[in-house]
Amino acid sequence: MIRAESITKYFDEVRSLHDVSVTVGNGSIYGLIGSNGSGKSTLMRILSGIYQPDAGSIFYDGEPVWENTAVKQQIVYLSDDPYFLPHCTMNDMRDFYRSIYPDFDTERYETLTKQFGLNPRRRIVTFSKGMQKQVSVLLGLSCRPKYMFCDETFDGLDPVMRKLVKSLMIEDVAEREMCCIAASHNLREMEDMADHIGLLHQGELLFERELDDVRTNMVKIQVSYKKEVCDGMEARLKELHPMTMERRGSLFTMIVRGTEEGLSPWLAETSPLFCEYIPMTLEEIFMMEMEERGYEFTGQILG
Repeated sequence: MIRAESITKYFDEVRSLHDVSVTVGNGSIYGLIGSNGSGKSTLMRILSGIYQPDAGSIFYDGEPVWENTAVKQQIVYLSDDPYFLPHCTMNDMRDFYRSIYPDFDTERYETLTKQFGLNPRRRIVTFSKGMQKQVSVLLGLSCRPKYMFCDETFDGLDPVMRKLVKSLMIEDVAEREMCCIAASHNLREMEDMADHIGLLHQGELLFERELDDVRTNMVKIQVSYKKEVCDGMEARLKELHPMTMERRGSLFTMIVRGTEEGLSPWLAETSPLFCEYIPMTLEEIFMMEMEERGYEFTGQILG
């Protein structure tokens, strides 16, 4: 388990993080969402033991990460801009990683190299950016880490490779109980893999929630009534305290806190001509949550 408590970090006079606390259990994927400059990379580097926070603490199963080699040998950090030894081949990097990570799995490295279709004897500097991302991922997975940090790891990957990388990470989380934190500026990227989501904005963690809770406590409803009763029904629908409500003629579209099972009996009593529950995206849900808290975001915040 990773437990970060009250993390604060400054770079000279610029505050990058303020009082950020995160707990991530083993066998889970935590999606860290935020716009460019929100502090995601700084937090990942602090969690990895690369940066030391100005305040706060980080523990892995009760052990501190800073200057702790035994803990760091269980961590892989996949940077947005991966670093490789100058003029090295994939096999050179394999040997380098193998000298650092005691659990490095050479057999898995060879299997993934074939699966990704890469030439391990080719110099990495000659690879495209997307191929270099693939090299970074397969080396990281070959270390069989207990903790993996993915900083915009999926950027630059084509859709087929992106799906493969996600499936490999999810497999490790399920089978080895690997703990993964994946940072992205795109909420949709995290929707099909994370089980917990946190939103970082201007260095502060504004919101975090388990995805199962997110999906079950808010619904979008379209409901229609006879024209002659619509004015009265508009007032009655407000008894549900909708977060948003839009009327177009006799059709009402609302976002309401609650569940379909809980709201259906109440709506049935109003005798609608038509009633439909529309699935909400995580982006819509987060926007509603943030607006309730008084934050207004542009589309780039959530991708």
